[in-house]
Amino acid sequence: MTIVDLRKGDRFVVTGVELTRETGKRLADMGFTRGTEGQVIRKALFGDPLQVSILGYQVTIRKSEAAGVTVEPLVSA
Repeated sequence: MTIVDLRKGDRFVVTGVELTRETGKRLADMGFTRGTEGQVIRKALFGDPLQVSILGYQVTIRKSEAAGVTVEPLVSA
């Protein structure tokens, strides 16, 4: 599952970044690393871009970038 598959408000844990080169490195530098928790804040009309909260700040990423970040959804209690 990737961030693209999640809905607004869904929480997740990053399990990996499948992107290579500069894009994958930049996402890792922004906190998209294994075990990091985040939340989808909003998605644009056609799902591009997405706003994600991670490590206490909010970042907007393209749908193509979000499709390269594998996640595991967190279930609310």
